[in-house]
Amino acid sequence: MKVLVVSATPFEIAPTMKHLGEHAVQRENSLFFGLLEVQTLITGVGSTATAFVLGQTFAKQKFDLAIQAGIGGAFSPDVALGTVFNVVSEQFGDLGVEQKDGHLTDVFEMELADRSAPPFTEGKMLNPAGASDFLPSAKGLTVNKVHGSEKSIAAIRRKYDADVESMEGAAFFYACLLAGQPFLELRSISNIVEPRNRDNWDLPKAIDALNQTLLEMLETIKSQL
Repeated sequence: MKVLVVSATPFEIAPTMKHLGEHAVQRENSLFFGLLEVQTLITGVGSTATAFVLGQTFAKQKFDLAIQAGIGGAFSPDVALGTVFNVVSEQFGDLGVEQKDGHLTDVFEMELADRSAPPFTEGKMLNPAGASDFLPSAKGLTVNKVHGSEKSIAAIRRKYDADVESMEGAAFFYACLLAGQPFLELRSISNIVEPRNRDNWDLPKAIDALNQTLLEMLETIKSQL
């Protein structure tokens, strides 16, 4: 089985890379973890970089599964930092125009895009694999500028029904759906989406939880081969 592990930055999956480096066998661009072949791909931050790199990759290779592993923010203050979600839907949260009163009119509302044309379903992108028992599910929102002011956070909450915010999730969904590539997005919560305060973030906890989940998943796949 051939798995692609995708991340925006190397530090988000550094513990997994360290583990694979110690327990897998390197052959050309792949790490062989038993009978499981793993490739890793660092896309860079943001939707543009993610979509471009994935488009190049999927044009050359097919994988049995692509896993995006990253950190993000939770819209609900009740979510514990370090919670890892299976993101089952994604949408773009800032693709459109800002009106005089400051609210966003997205490209679907402007009728510049068909909200049900592939890969969209009523303006969202859905993972055909859906929910699973191993992780709680979440709805993703992808933005180029993460929200950090009370006014913008309130506006985005009113407009979109989303649980987690990231800068790459929707681009990953977009590329995988159009390429016919089976996929999974893992998103570990490093912060609550609130007026920006880095003192409230816990990056180490989020990264540790993310990589523990990712490694458990790879170990499970390996054991079934």
